[in-house]
Amino acid sequence: MSDNPGENGQPDPSDPLDSFDEIIDAETTRDPDLAVIEAGSRTLRTQGGPPEADVPGRPEDPETDAALRAVETELATRWGETKLEPSVTRIAALMDVLGDPQRSYPSIHITGTNGKTSTARMIEALLGAFELRTGRYTSPHVQSITERISLDGAPMSAERFIETYQDVKPYVEMVDAQQEYRLSFFEVLTGMAYAAFADAPVDVAVVEVGMGGSWDATNVIDGDVAVVTPIDLDHTDRLGETPGEIATEKSGIVKQDATVILAQQPVDAAQVMLKKAVDVNATVAREGLEFGVVARQVAVGGQLATLRGLGGEYDEVYLPLHGAHQAHNAAVALAAVEAFFGVGAQRPEPLDLDTVRKAFAAVASPGRMEVVRRSPTVVLDAAHNPAGARVTAEAVGEAFQFSRLIGVVGASGDKNVRGLLEAFEPVFAEVVVTQNSSHRAMDADELAGVAVEVFGEDRVQVEPRLPDALEAAITLAEEESEFSGGGVLVTGSVITVGEARLLLGKG
Repeated sequence: MSDNPGENGQPDPSDPLDSFDEIIDAETTRDPDLAVIEAGSRTLRTQGGPPEADVPGRPEDPETDAALRAVETELATRWGETKLEPSVTRIAALMDVLGDPQRSYPSIHITGTNGKTSTARMIEALLGAFELRTGRYTSPHVQSITERISLDGAPMSAERFIETYQDVKPYVEMVDAQQEYRLSFFEVLTGMAYAAFADAPVDVAVVEVGMGGSWDATNVIDGDVAVVTPIDLDHTDRLGETPGEIATEKSGIVKQDATVILAQQPVDAAQVMLKKAVDVNATVAREGLEFGVVARQVAVGGQLATLRGLGGEYDEVYLPLHGAHQAHNAAVALAAVEAFFGVGAQRPEPLDLDTVRKAFAAVASPGRMEVVRRSPTVVLDAAHNPAGARVTAEAVGEAFQFSRLIGVVGASGDKNVRGLLEAFEPVFAEVVVTQNSSHRAMDADELAGVAVEVFGEDRVQVEPRLPDALEAAITLAEEESEFSGGGVLVTGSVITVGEARLLLGKG
């Protein structure tokens, strides 16, 4: 159990593990086993669930909201994130005229197919717990564009986001005039992030690639630590048709003399990454060998894990996120931060255990197995490819005891929708297919055609409008009885999850 001290060396009353011990000590006149059971019940009732996800809503001030909308409108005139020209020429030119702000701080660079954002959030939480000022750049956003750039563990304020855009805009226009193609939406945001981090200034930047690695706009940094989360098939039209081909592109973030933190990978992807590490004299730490998950068990609101890092074992680490994949993300994040601090290389001792525990206990990952409603329980998860859907399906089965699970699926047309639906078929009693507001969204009727082939006609309902789809799914989940244990999982796209989150009163 936790022994984290509060002020003046006294137990922290907000720490549920401290409360647990105190309640047991107080129950001296009762049967010991009953005291433990009662203590657990009371602790869980007062714990208040997982940390609140830091997803900002629209600015309350009308003028600020209007100014932010104006910025969003200007950015929307540029190439979107799915249209790109594979080079870093334009972003390098922007960095040059800005004075190379990305060179003013060390960075941890993250690539992979799934788990990048959750891993980035964990790394950020750990670094912040060790009193480093952090900047985090992730994509896509769940609800607000300002989520993409975080300072000190919190999304940039709307006011600061607007100010940063106005600061870099003249330089963006200068580069636009010199290049064959204008800077894209993602390139401008990347420039804004790097400039904001330098202006803060931050002690370390945690940067998630947008797509791939070598020619991704973020790849104008030289990450001291390169993190590779599990590689699987996604964006195959741009990155390659096998994990090995995709790894070739993603290995571009591995720089000379860096440290590579390598999550468990398909054999061909691992071979590519290891060869790249040899080519650039990088040091490699591999999940399952140099670090990993020793043990884990389901806990209320998440899980309790023992992690093996580069410096030793860290036991009883509470993680308020569901699923084995999040425990593996935590192991990767821990190893990355250890590598950043030189654990296992310059210093033999592990990181402070209490600090590690507190950091992980504070992690939130919006839209990733996130519970946003009870009675019936509604869970949001941004799985958008078959690999992500498989781990989500497994996590739902482990974390919740639903007697009847209804899926709400709205996917993008450029994804492997059949593979995604096939991954969910064993766990969905029925599926309500819908579409989000994005121009990339697959038409609901087209999606329904694929769903009928996977689920059968009797298990598929079509509701083109997301509000209607949510209402239909909740009704289906409640059909057996009020206490039947039905649940709803909204998935298929980050955009679908973000819009559902707003509709269900979050943000």
